[in-house]
Amino acid sequence: MFYSNLLITALAATTAIAHPGPHDILPRAEIQRRSDMAKRCAEHVANFNQQRMAKRAMQKRWERSGHNTTFEITTEAPYYENIQNDTCVLTPEVTRGPYVWPRSQTLRQDMTEDQVGIPLWLDVGVLDMATCEPLPNALLDFWHCNATGSYSSFTHLSPNTPFEELLSELNITDYDLGVTDLHTDDTTWLRGMWPTDENGVMEMKTIFPGFYVDRAIHIHVQVHTDWSLRENGTIIASNTVSTGQIYFDEDVEEKLMSVEPYASHTQINRTTNADDSVFSQDTEGGYNPVVSVVPVDGEDLANGMYGYITIGVDTTAIETFNK
Repeated sequence: MFYSNLLITALAATTAIAHPGPHDILPRAEIQRRSDMAKRCAEHVANFNQQRMAKRAMQKRWERSGHNTTFEITTEAPYYENIQNDTCVLTPEVTRGPYVWPRSQTLRQDMTEDQVGIPLWLDVGVLDMATCEPLPNALLDFWHCNATGSYSSFTHLSPNTPFEELLSELNITDYDLGVTDLHTDDTTWLRGMWPTDENGVMEMKTIFPGFYVDRAIHIHVQVHTDWSLRENGTIIASNTVSTGQIYFDEDVEEKLMSVEPYASHTQINRTTNADDSVFSQDTEGGYNPVVSVVPVDGEDLANGMYGYITIGVDTTAIETFNK
């Protein structure tokens, strides 16, 4: 059996920050409004996932793992027959965190570059919660750390040092989250963007993320509409309709962190989902921002995996983005 966790993410029913810093909490009325929108679309969400998995069940896919081994993947029935959670609308007010760097976010479907780690093919479906329909041509924007906790464009910053200490080491006393420039280089690995197709689905090739101090394992994601790009594939402008983070099950993380190169990251202890302050906010109200994963070879996640999650976005809640 292949997969599909038909859960619909609640990547931020409350505003959550990716890293330490000041932030504003969304009004409870706004949270409730988006929750109501999500529930109204529940039936459409179930149909969206069923149609997607029916299409997959008729296909064979060939993918290549990081060990140069070719697997033949034949999809079957959905892993879950019914939707597991209500939808939740993402919000543009959630901070992008200090490690976003738009000049390194490039249009491409494989953002691995030279990074070593367990292959991850991340499938994301996007629904317009205003219409309860799939959202085509939405640009999905991802960035996450490598197997040992570092972010590209910020490679000179230690992933094992608490953020407040990093600022002190840099003699920064007036840090403004999302404004102060901390980037140290022009590397671009594990950063990428790709649009959804006519069915509201896209796929990004990457590796399973590692971890850094005080944070659970996560991937940052934004959804852009009405976007335009420079010739080098970076964003000129867009309407950002969601910002959030997606996570993985604790048992999956525990297993994969025992595999190299993740296992070599012993300088700090990994923060679990249960101990992560942001994860607890993202799951408020019973929502679940956790990616469903299955091994590409049907046996072992350490050989590579497919992940799937569906994101509901409020296309009327727009943050204009210009760089």
